[in-house]
Amino acid sequence: MNQMFTPKFGIGAPVRRKEDQAFVTGAGQYVADIAPDEAVHAYVLRSAVAHAKISLGSLEDARAAAGVHLVWTADDLTGLGNLPTTGMMPQVDGTMPKVPPRPLLCSDVVRHVGDPIAFVVADSVDAAKSAAELIEVDYDPLDAVVDTEAALEDGAALVWPEFGTNKAFEFGLGDEAATDAAFESADIVSTIKIINNRLVCNYLETRGCVAEYDAGEDRYTLTAGTQGGHGVRDILANHLLNIDESKLRIITPDVGGGFGTKNFVLQEFPLCLTAAKDLGRPVKWVCERTEHFLIDPHGRDHVSTASFAMDKDGRIKAMKVDFISAMGAYLSQFGPFIPWLAVTMATGTYAIDTMYVRCVGSYTHTVPTDAYRGAGRPEAAYLIERLADVAAKDAGLSPDEFRRRNFIAPDQMPHKTPAGRNYDSGEYAAHMDEAMKRADWAGFDGRAAASAAAGKYRGIGMATYVEACAFAGSEQANVVLNEDGIVTLLIGTQSNGQGHATAYGQVVADVLGIDLDQYECIQGDTDVVLQGGGTGGSRSIPIGLPSVEAASVTLAQQIKEIAADKLEVSAADLELVEGMVRVVGTDQSLTLAEVARIADDPDKLKAKGEVQQDEATYPNGTHICEVEIDPETGTTAIERYTIVDDFGVTVNPLLLAGQVHGGVVQGIGQALLESTVYDSDGQLLSGSFMDYQMPRAADMPSFDFMTRNVPSPTNALGIKGAGEAGSIGSSPAVMNAVADALDRGCGSRDIDMPATPIRVWTAIQQAKNA
Repeated sequence: MNQMFTPKFGIGAPVRRKEDQAFVTGAGQYVADIAPDEAVHAYVLRSAVAHAKISLGSLEDARAAAGVHLVWTADDLTGLGNLPTTGMMPQVDGTMPKVPPRPLLCSDVVRHVGDPIAFVVADSVDAAKSAAELIEVDYDPLDAVVDTEAALEDGAALVWPEFGTNKAFEFGLGDEAATDAAFESADIVSTIKIINNRLVCNYLETRGCVAEYDAGEDRYTLTAGTQGGHGVRDILANHLLNIDESKLRIITPDVGGGFGTKNFVLQEFPLCLTAAKDLGRPVKWVCERTEHFLIDPHGRDHVSTASFAMDKDGRIKAMKVDFISAMGAYLSQFGPFIPWLAVTMATGTYAIDTMYVRCVGSYTHTVPTDAYRGAGRPEAAYLIERLADVAAKDAGLSPDEFRRRNFIAPDQMPHKTPAGRNYDSGEYAAHMDEAMKRADWAGFDGRAAASAAAGKYRGIGMATYVEACAFAGSEQANVVLNEDGIVTLLIGTQSNGQGHATAYGQVVADVLGIDLDQYECIQGDTDVVLQGGGTGGSRSIPIGLPSVEAASVTLAQQIKEIAADKLEVSAADLELVEGMVRVVGTDQSLTLAEVARIADDPDKLKAKGEVQQDEATYPNGTHICEVEIDPETGTTAIERYTIVDDFGVTVNPLLLAGQVHGGVVQGIGQALLESTVYDSDGQLLSGSFMDYQMPRAADMPSFDFMTRNVPSPTNALGIKGAGEAGSIGSSPAVMNAVADALDRGCGSRDIDMPATPIRVWTAIQQAKNA
């Protein structure tokens, strides 16, 4: 009987997480756990209204309050810059968008609830809060606008009156004239208008920092939860503190989730660093959960209209898209770049030759938006996959047949889309067929009949997605053999809980013939790891691992060369196994510690790898969701959920499943549960877990997940990236299933995310009364 061999280490091995022992035993260390001697605590007084002119009363009482060390307003800040917007793209007319100033503290006007007004440092957080309550803020309210689409209408309250409009930018991509011509000659035109709802990131660990200043060295240290210290350092040094990068060290301890938002530098970091220098003491700030709702960049928030022009057989001839993307009150660090990513992925998995996509940014008196897991790719996939189901119905085709007719075929790869993306590989129909088989798509009608007999509506929906990730670039990896025989990897990506140490370690261990307990991974210190691109866009494994492997292979050869002299054999006669260098077929060996001790050149115990990748990778897959709706309550239950993904190469199936499951849960949360609600005055009504429903285990089904990989020719190891994929395919699959259930049950498909019970119930009642 043949048995499949499961490797202990190396690519493909199901290695359990090296990191978890510390986490489950309480030995993890997050920013909130760090308490330097003599540390004082910061608190930010924030705007209570969405739009107003402000003036401050006397600060004397606050400054004189017990335990208070400083109280700053905008007038006290000199030599500090504004928060930058680095993700800028040219507009349709070739100009760059105007960037409004985003100060560290507001001086005369506030533009969203939570805008910072004053900064207080005291012996304790409670003392700082008490002092902040003594600061009198006089608000002269101004009109506010919070609706993404309404903000662009004539007469809307202006976030930036000096601009004369709430239009932040207008991007365009494609051939508008050819697209219009294709629509004029189309046999069938299908159109959909949908809302991609605003989300609050809500990672487990809120943002925080400990800022320190060494007067003797004239040097700052910031300890903070980040997605990459080098990027944070560069923004702080070059845009805010106006110092040389060598004067600032960033330390990132354990991080409890990032999802994009911990890439960004907000006001608290430079304020705490400047206060630490001013006071000569460490300054600590930890964001409270309600603050997180009010100040950290939100995700998504698009109003989108899209159309297909098709021939009589349902084949797509052209696509037209209008995105309206909410920017909030300011342009966040990467803010304008996120909808641009959506623009470039607008055509999805389909062979569409002609398109025009228009994207307008909209200022509103709300928290700015920025990257959130997937960052533009989920917005694009949601729009085209909802449209695909509408188009299939208009063309008289099943959802799968419509997709099959329009997919980019394997023999068309590599494929350049009209948006300029270069898809490297993919077999879209094959993973759709596999997903349908696993989901028992053919048996759905019987299950739907059983649900109908029980008074329920049952629906099934699919989404086929492709995303761009692991964008062109490189990540340097350095591997070192220490005197004790321990191997150290230094790399500038940053784990936020994904399991980097395990994924990298299983390759290091495989190449060097060691166990994971003979290896350590160092990230998160810009003084120790001298360069790094951080973590984002699913880049850490596809970009980092080829460099880790290259460095490990180089070090392995150097170790053999050192040992060969001692053992008086050729390096080609040696193997690395069980923490030793051994002459093949004999018991002659040296431990790695012995090799380290006999090396006459310390540089031979070090190796560097940096593999350049020239193009993004393009993971893809099919999600199928089956739901049952109770028409009496509007409650939606997910009965089945199937995923077949193409990630090129699976590095670790356990870590991969965890990443996919987590992403799917976030997508289901957006589809069914999470709703960010502002009232007409700009007050956030869903500013706590009492009002903002997070997904829970009880809301989730058991996931049927498998991979059907086609290696990427772009990546040195064939890997495509997987960190964001689950959040991209899930929302459209769920909402297509909900729409299908409503269509079967009451003849209506008109519903937007989140499909909460009240929204579903209301849709049913409206359909019944139509």
